[in-house]
Formats: sequence, structure tokens, C-alpha cells
Amino acid sequence: MSSKLRLDHLTILYTDRAASERHYDLLLPMIGFSSPKPGIWTDGDGFWLQFMQAEVGTAPYERYGAGLNHWGFAMDSAQAVEDLRQALIEGGLDVQPIQDLGGAKALFIPDPDGLRAEFTWYPEGVDTVG
Repeated sequence: MSSKLRLDHLTILYTDRAASERHYDLLLPMIGFSSPKPGIWTDGDGFWLQFMQAEVGTAPYERYGAGLNHWGFAMDSAQAVEDLRQALIEGGLDVQPIQDLGGAKALFIPDPDGLRAEFTWYPEGVDTVG
């Protein structure tokens, strides 16, 4: 393979459709996603999110279990992180405090099943991961 691949979608399974829809229908438009049909969201730049029902009896998300731990988005400024948090609170989500990660400002938002989305502003000199 000679070409660089890019991530084009994530499929997220939920246990409670209504709770998941309340959560993501509020959050995703705030960060630039649109929904062309139920359960499908896109950033308009080739990245898609698909939401589907988890099978009954399967194990729930575990924060430190094997598999996806969280997914992250880079924010334009520390104020953008604050503004997102405030908008989500006003929308009725139970939102955690903003964390200081070595100068970076991070907001972690768990969905109804516990899968967290991270929204972080990184000042110059602070690495995204590591």
C-alpha cells in the first residue's frame, strides 16, 4: 500500500436508543456534525458516525477495558472548550468539570453508556497525545 489511509467512520453501539439520541442530538450539531438520516452523522468532510443498538446481553463499556477508551477532538481555544461545556449544561447534559492536562484544557463528556468524547485545546508546545 502506498497511499496514506484516513479514518472515515466510527460505529458506536448503544444500550438505550432514546438516551443515546438525546445525548448525541444535542452534542453533535454543536461541534459541526449534521445528520442526513437517523443514526447517521457526518462532519461534511468525509468522516461519519453510525449509531446502532448493542446486542442484548453483551458487556457494557468499561473505561479501562480493552477496546476504544475515548475519542478526541481538538478545539480552537480554551474559551471554545468553556463555551461548549456551558452550552451542553444549558442543553441539560450532566457535564464534567474542565481538566488541566499539563496546560491543555480538556472536557470529557461520557455518553449514556459511558463512552467519553474528549474536547481539548492544546497550547503551543503541548502534544496531543503522549
